[in-house]
Amino acid sequence: MITIIDSGISNIGSLVNMLRKIGAPSLVTNNPEEIKRAEKIILPGIGSFDAGMQRLAELDIIGVLNEKVMKEKIPTLGICLGMQLMAAKSSEGKLPGLNWFDGEVVRFDFSKLNDASIKIPHMGWNFVEPKKPSRLFKDLQNLPRFYFVHGYHFKEKQNADVLGITQFGYPFASAIEKENIAGVQFHPEKSHKFGMQLLKNFIEQY
Repeated sequence: MITIIDSGISNIGSLVNMLRKIGAPSLVTNNPEEIKRAEKIILPGIGSFDAGMQRLAELDIIGVLNEKVMKEKIPTLGICLGMQLMAAKSSEGKLPGLNWFDGEVVRFDFSKLNDASIKIPHMGWNFVEPKKPSRLFKDLQNLPRFYFVHGYHFKEKQNADVLGITQFGYPFASAIEKENIAGVQFHPEKSHKFGMQLLKNFIEQY
């Protein structure tokens, strides 16, 4: 059973449908008692960093998430804003993040590029180049394509945490992984066969 955290700021329906296609039952919840029983967690999200952290605080689930992810070490996958919330902080807001990864979230900065064609947000299909072996990318081609929608990106302090990079004006970390925790900036639930395989890997390999 996959526990999907319902913060009220994500498109959970598409994720549930994709998991159903690959035969993975899921529970959508923001109930701390149900989260305590989670065996695997997916933390999706869209929107702004502060709104995401404020919502987790209002639901009073930050403590139980830290317990499950950092102490019990259960497999956890962050998607889009969910990945960004795993950082220590973001230039988009003032609230601290979950601090599961040593890094911050920054806005795309193209001030040093002489290319007016690059627009924010980064929207549409793009490639992800794996930077280290991972069960999450099992049976995916060398440069899998995923669907992105975002104006901010993760900026790592530990290169060892970077699982994959994507080029948009410059290379940025589009996937991160450390021990039991992984995060992807793209939307696997909207990425057809590539996203389906990635979610299948998370379910079967972790």
